[in-house]
Amino acid sequence: MYGYMRAGKQAVAMDIEFSNPDLQLLETDESFNAGYSKAIVRAYRKIIRFIRSAVDERDFRSMRSLNFERLKGEKSHQHSLRLNIQWRLIIEIKISTPKNVIVVIGIEDYH
Repeated sequence: MYGYMRAGKQAVAMDIEFSNPDLQLLETDESFNAGYSKAIVRAYRKIIRFIRSAVDERDFRSMRSLNFERLKGEKSHQHSLRLNIQWRLIIEIKISTPKNVIVVIGIEDYH
């Protein structure tokens, strides 16, 4: 899908961990919505697929519509990805070898 080739080599997609089992279930169970609207669930699943296909977090920056950004203050160790104008997917990047791991923290209303 996105980012599988880098510098002419086949790259391995990113790994994801979930801080909340509901967030993992939201990805895999078509009937589960965790209390979110259909539009948010659809956007969440689309971004999770994108994360899984990314080589590393640089791919997040290349998809400008995600508005990938580091948070500030007490959440400065976290980043957000835009689900829509109002909702953000909050993630942490766990430094690991041979590749970093994305930890999905939650979905937050930014309004």
